[in-house]
Amino acid sequence: MAEFTRSLVDRRLAACGHILTPIRAIYRWSGKVEDEQEVRVALHTRLTLVDRIVDEANQRHSYKVPCVIATPIVGGNPAYLRWVLDETDADAAGVVDS
Repeated sequence: MAEFTRSLVDRRLAACGHILTPIRAIYRWSGKVEDEQEVRVALHTRLTLVDRIVDEANQRHSYKVPCVIATPIVGGNPAYLRWVLDETDADAAGVVDS
């Protein structure tokens, strides 16, 4: 997971990634309840790059349906939020956001 996260940061699709392990996931898949150990990555990025990250996860993850979700940021340290924007590629998705 570190290689995947580093590649996103290297390509400016994310400013940062926090790798959290282990995570215990209990879920239903193909009619069976699974109980697995997983790794979670919290990526700090901009909304316009989420689709690119979903594409990357779909191509590189072993799961047929990898979990990629975006949650809104309702506040935070303005300097940190500016840093996230500065360290991600506004043009990567063809849209410039502020």
